[in-house]
Amino acid sequence: MFTVTEIYRSDFRIKGSKFLGYLCPAVSQPDVEKSLEAIKNEHPAATHHCYAYIINPNEPEEFANDDGEPGGTAGLPILNTLRSYNLMNALFISVRYYGGTKLGKAGLIEAYAASAKEAVEIANLKKVTLIQTYRFNYNYNLQSYIDKLKNSFTLIELESKYMASITLKLGCNTSDAADFENAVKSFRHLLNDFSIEEKTFHTTD
Repeated sequence: MFTVTEIYRSDFRIKGSKFLGYLCPAVSQPDVEKSLEAIKNEHPAATHHCYAYIINPNEPEEFANDDGEPGGTAGLPILNTLRSYNLMNALFISVRYYGGTKLGKAGLIEAYAASAKEAVEIANLKKVTLIQTYRFNYNYNLQSYIDKLKNSFTLIELESKYMASITLKLGCNTSDAADFENAVKSFRHLLNDFSIEEKTFHTTD
């Protein structure tokens, strides 16, 4: 999966119509609503504000809106473009200014897909990995056990506190989570505390 962490714009024109595209990061429904409101306020005179999004890596939510265009000619082509690039936590809004010439259903589908594709192709896509997170608390003399885990698995250090004891929050790719938890079992009794926490996603270049 991939995502974006900033807004990317496109400008697709055909037969006088102008399609201004905005590829935006969005991790929740409020993010979608905030970006949509901002774009509508920026383009209040536009003919249509069509959009689609995919959010929530754990249980993906998809939505497409034609905003008055013929059914399936705007939101769905945008959504299919997001799908084809395996994008997650992403919203694409295409702002149309009608140019006086009707494009027909096929033309609209092509135009909205092209508007989205232009923005995606210039975007710096970030890889999204679904991870299981764990919290450890242990004494300093157990650091070698943690180092062994780090050498055996690809782990992401999310938090660390070095006080009288060490508290670490580590993330492990969900595909390796069962093996990781089995490895921890071998020295679990030596730890002050160990907890399995939430599943989340981690973004990398």
